[in-house]
Formats: sequence, structure tokens, C-alpha cells
Amino acid sequence: MSSWRSWHRPLVLFSASMAVVAVVSAVGLVVDDRVLVGAPIWAKPLKFSLSFIAYGLSLAWMLSLLDRGRRTGWWAGTVVAATSAVEMLIITGQVVRGKRSHFNHQTPFDETLFNAMAVTVVILWFATVAIAVLLLRVRITDRASAWAMRCGITIALAGAAVGFLMTQPAAGQRRGESPVVGAHSVGVPDGGPSMPLTGWSTTGGDLRIPHFVGMHALQLLPLLLMALLALAPRVARLADERVRLRLVLVGSGTYAALFALVTWQALRGQPLIHPDGATLTAAALIAGGAAAGTYAALRTPTGPTTHSSKELEVAA
Repeated sequence: MSSWRSWHRPLVLFSASMAVVAVVSAVGLVVDDRVLVGAPIWAKPLKFSLSFIAYGLSLAWMLSLLDRGRRTGWWAGTVVAATSAVEMLIITGQVVRGKRSHFNHQTPFDETLFNAMAVTVVILWFATVAIAVLLLRVRITDRASAWAMRCGITIALAGAAVGFLMTQPAAGQRRGESPVVGAHSVGVPDGGPSMPLTGWSTTGGDLRIPHFVGMHALQLLPLLLMALLALAPRVARLADERVRLRLVLVGSGTYAALFALVTWQALRGQPLIHPDGATLTAAALIAGGAAAGTYAALRTPTGPTTHSSKELEVAA
């Protein structure tokens, strides 16, 4: 694995700054009792800063694996760091003002801030697309590692794209007329009964769920690969690179199906914790497919066993 010193420096520095914002936000939750849209006002910058720490460090590591296009990757990563910093500056600044940052068209100033944030999100998404394209071309000795990274960033891009659905007018909203245009919830107003910690709606659909699930594939699929590598010395079949590759592909397919399921559930206005029969049936099919795929992947491979002692390294 590449040394952290070779990781993308601007993204590492941005992630460090988000750690500071997370601490400040946590203190804010304790000392500031203001509530905005049904949630403690400092909850949003806390959740965003923690998410950006994971996102930034993941991309910083992945960019260190590039064997070509490194200059393009550096600029794309820097754009991600800069646009993310602008977004967090607006979110935190609006908290200080006691205003909502997302979907706020109440005053010309609030609308300008939200529009600026929307532009940064679009730029951030396309910069991540550029990084994904570079990672699809990178040569990595261990194929399981390569596909964990590629599938993770692809699903993360789909998860990020769910955010664009939130900007569409909800029921009763009109562009140019309503003070709020857009919503996290589907079928119910934002700010209603919600789950603890996450704040996800318990009475309607919530697009933040697929947004969260999708974006964190960037961390969870590489973590699956790392878990397989950690178990390899004790589980003989996992010592074979082909078995690990199969398991990573099964895990990636299962994760993509789960992302599709929670997106479908949210768009139908259904709370995560109150699935209907169709959702439960789809979940059962996904679980069955994952079990069958895992069984097939763990079957004793034919031919000579392949061992890789240089996982996650870029091919020379």
C-alpha cells in the first residue's frame, strides 16, 4: 500500500480542516440549543464534515495509486478539495446566521449562497468523474484491489448524483415564488419525525439515505477487500487472488443492488424502517443473490493458486 506521504496533499489538508469543523460542530451541539428544520442547527455541519473526512481521505489515497495521468489527477483532486471547502464554508456560515443552507430562496442573499453551493457540487461531481476515469485505467497488480476501488468510486458517483434529485420542487413549491425549493424528504415535509443521529424521515421517503449509501461505497468496498486480505493468512481459500476478486465483485454487485433498492424505496415516499412487501421481496432477492454469489466465489478454484504479496500497489 502506498505511503500516506504520497497521498494527494490538498485533499489531506482539506480532510484535516474538516476534522476541525467536526470538533467545532460537536461543541456547537452542546452549547447551542437552536433547532432548524426539526434538527439541532449544528447537526448538518457535523454530518457533512465527517462525511467529507472519509470522502477526502479515500480520494487522496486512490490518487496516489495513479501510474499515469498523475498531473490531471492532481488538478481534479484539488478541484474536489476546493469546491468541497466552499460548500462547507456556506453551510457553516448559514448555521452561524441561523439560516438553512440547502434549498433556501428566502432572500436574494440566501438564494445566491444556495446557487453558489449548487454550482460547486456540480463541479465537484465532474471532477470526481475525471478521477474515476483515471482510476479505471490504472494498472494495479492485485485485480481484487483494483475492482474494489473502481466499483467503489462508480457507485459513489451514482450516490452523489442523487443529490440533484433533491433540488427539484416538492409538492406546493414554485420556483421564483416559494422561499424553499427542494427537499430531502419525499411525500412528507422536511423536518418531521426522524430517526436519531441520522435525521432520516420515519414517515416518508428520504433521498439522503441512497445519497449516504451510495457515496460511502468509496470506503466500504475497499474495506471489504482489506478484510479479505486480513483473513487470508487464516483462511486458505482467501489466499487465492481469484477468490478475493470474485468476492469483491459479489460484494460490489450486492452493494449496487442495495443502493438501487433504497433509492427506489425513497422515491416511492416510503420510510426506510417501514418497508412494504415489494421492498422486502426485493431485499430478500438481493440477500439470496449475495449468498449464492458468495458460495460460488468460495468454491475451490481450479488450476494453480495465485498469491499476491503486493496488493494495492501500482504495476511498474
